[in-house]
Amino acid sequence: MATYSITDLDNRLAPSALMPVLFVGHGSPMNAISDNAYTRTWHQLGQELPQAQAIVVVSAHWLTPGQTHITDAPKNPIIYDFGGFPAELSRVRYESVGDTDVARLLARQLVEYEAELDKQWGLDHGTWSVLKHLAPAPEVPVLQVSIDYTMPLPQLYELYGRLRAMRRRGVVFIGSGNIVHALGRVKWDGGAAWDWAEQFDADTAVALQERQLGKLLNPYGTWAEARIAVPTDDHYRSMVAALSLLEDDEDIRFFNDTIDLGSIGMRSFVTV
Repeated sequence: MATYSITDLDNRLAPSALMPVLFVGHGSPMNAISDNAYTRTWHQLGQELPQAQAIVVVSAHWLTPGQTHITDAPKNPIIYDFGGFPAELSRVRYESVGDTDVARLLARQLVEYEAELDKQWGLDHGTWSVLKHLAPAPEVPVLQVSIDYTMPLPQLYELYGRLRAMRRRGVVFIGSGNIVHALGRVKWDGGAAWDWAEQFDADTAVALQERQLGKLLNPYGTWAEARIAVPTDDHYRSMVAALSLLEDDEDIRFFNDTIDLGSIGMRSFVTV
């Protein structure tokens, strides 16, 4: 494991006011090329965000079991990590650059977890489908941090919390996933949300606003609906990442707080 001790690294990002944290329920990849209530909200929110020095995304679609990786490519390739969608979606372009120094700064915060720099990964659809609306022409580097899918949620919360200080160095953090994510129960005809999806969404919303960490970091032991609303917790983990980056006394504002296709929770939040 390399040691990140180059003095010049400390000057790469200037001190700043506390930058926002977002959790974005990204839903279908088709949102990248759609004009709907979700994407219009993303666009409006992007216009309201302060100028960042870097954007760092934790996407549910980059899982690295047993490890944590950080993108380190000078230019971010686009990953079309889906199938069965219109060809138009695979022609989407999202031009952005990475930044080796910012990647090394992030890795230094996670040195106890032996985070690895990764030049092979790019931006998956959990990132670019959202940023196409939030930051359509980014003027700052965009990076991703992966999710260790084997790590217990309390430890994962502690890991990402190590990055909190970077919010005062001009970094906007975005978690991208879905709190309710039951693909096997999707209503493709656009029917009403399942009762269990609405209940789990409502319960976790209260827990988020009241910062009930014990419940949020143990969903299966807390809420009966969790097993069906979160059959696998990959998309939930990116919410935990965003949650870990909040200051203790910081409030959040919800947006896009609806259930799409019956079983995909689009509830999102941003710090206020």
